[in-house]
Amino acid sequence: MDTVVSFFTSVSSLGVSVVMPIVLTIIGLAFGGKFGKSLKAALTVGIGFIGLNLVINQLMGTDLAGAVTAMVHRFGLTLSVIDVGWPAASAIAMGSIVGTIIIPLSLLVNVVMLLTNTTQTADVDIWNYWHFAFTGALVAIVTNNVAFGIVAAIINEVVVLVIGDVTAPLVEKSLGLPGVSIPHGFAGAYVPIAFAMDWLIDRIPGINKITINVESMQKRFGVFGDPVLLGSLIGLVIGILAGYGFLPSLGADGKPLPSFLACAVAMGAVMVLIPKMAALLMEGLLPISDAASAFIQKHFQSRGKIYIGLDSAVGTGHPVTLTMALILVPFAIALSLALPGNKVMPLVDLACIPYMLVLVTPIVRQNAFRGILTGIVVLAVGLYIATDLSPLITTAAQNVSFDMNGAAAISSICDGANPLTWVIVRLAALFNGVGIVIPAAGALALAWWNRMRIRKEAQELNCAK
Repeated sequence: MDTVVSFFTSVSSLGVSVVMPIVLTIIGLAFGGKFGKSLKAALTVGIGFIGLNLVINQLMGTDLAGAVTAMVHRFGLTLSVIDVGWPAASAIAMGSIVGTIIIPLSLLVNVVMLLTNTTQTADVDIWNYWHFAFTGALVAIVTNNVAFGIVAAIINEVVVLVIGDVTAPLVEKSLGLPGVSIPHGFAGAYVPIAFAMDWLIDRIPGINKITINVESMQKRFGVFGDPVLLGSLIGLVIGILAGYGFLPSLGADGKPLPSFLACAVAMGAVMVLIPKMAALLMEGLLPISDAASAFIQKHFQSRGKIYIGLDSAVGTGHPVTLTMALILVPFAIALSLALPGNKVMPLVDLACIPYMLVLVTPIVRQNAFRGILTGIVVLAVGLYIATDLSPLITTAAQNVSFDMNGAAAISSICDGANPLTWVIVRLAALFNGVGIVIPAAGALALAWWNRMRIRKEAQELNCAK
């Protein structure tokens, strides 16, 4: 077992841009694809991930986060819990006891669910299994029982795989990703809230008629409705609020401040480059997805469709998602200060807002108005969850000797603000850990319901033939 764990830990440490090409090449060959074609497609996916990470980490993780940090200092905004970001959260999760076994464990669970027809998703995004480990690590702390933590990680995975199945048709129709599902522990957790908000808005007279279609704005307003100009305008506003001048200058702390024009151009670049990198990802995925579909149709008539489960990054390039994300950045700061009882100041993970909204976009049918309202609710709920879980996250960091740079308490938006993680953790804490039975029973019921849905879908497909 130690050898198996060591192997998967080493593979995971290669990073998503290396792991994904390896895994996808193997999958392409398993589904009958030719080696050269499978390898080229898989490498294209890896290159797409490199491009996405470069754009998001630099333009949003550095430029946008820097502007927001300057804004915070300029207006003297302070809260007691530090947002350390998803890189820190993933390191804490994978450094836990649950994290050491999460990759082989999650692969096994996924295979069992595929064999029992309780999921349609082959989740090849093994790097993002850390989301399941994060939940497990917190449950292990709150129950003082590692076994309960392992069970919690499995529960999280089962629920997320079902969410990936259910939303896959919406992802295909809305985001243009055929044969792909997004069983992402962070993005998937907000799906119930998005469905609830869409249902609620439908029942509010007047409000239910409001539609903001970002894609049609360019036709209506010409060049001024173009996503590039929209992103640049939002970046301009953020830069001005940050106190940036027309020319680069020095801040009060002596550190250099860029021009607000640089911030505007950077956010315009986000609106152009992320969709192009997402398109590159899809270029690589299509041959493998087509091979998988052909294989399943030939050998498994009773299974319905099979989806390739991928990182939510593949959906971040949608113009509605990006527009909503940039608009919601100042809302996130305002909410953190306005919400009574919140202690978390979102900083590092502001770059994760697009990931948070990837599955919201198809659920609200690309209506940016509904998406922004949903995003505000999601952020508000998330900030309270991040505040509530911050003591556990701080303890988890201390358990793996994570350097908190002198911070007394830490949290994150990804996955510290995750509603699914919060539900599992708080239910598991009931009755000295026995409460883990509640989410476990819910996950089993959800898996069984999904099996019935898959079988019905397969029968309808066979009848259509």
